[in-house]
Amino acid sequence: MLLTTTPSLEGKQITEYLGVVFGEVVSGVDFVKDFAAGLSNFFGGRSGTYEEELIRAREQAMQEMQQRAHQMGADAVVGIDIDYEVLGTNNGMLMVTACGTAVRYR
Repeated sequence: MLLTTTPSLEGKQITEYLGVVFGEVVSGVDFVKDFAAGLSNFFGGRSGTYEEELIRAREQAMQEMQQRAHQMGADAVVGIDIDYEVLGTNNGMLMVTACGTAVRYR
């Protein structure tokens, strides 16, 4: 399945718009990851633990969106947008949402 942030598919003609599809992931950051990230913040540098969690959540949201598009009979998802939010009382939850338009093409 083709996945793209563009509104069209180069060299393809979209023949049917099937609707908007979403993939959502809400992920908690546990104490150990939070502590390790705090050390990175204190000493400087990148937080590998948070980056890994962000990558994992984004990939899961994209996979979920793709699965939903497949269930609709789509060949592609165009116009994909990915949003990130932090939730919870101490911002301990990460929400990643991927959305786009499921289409058929020829």
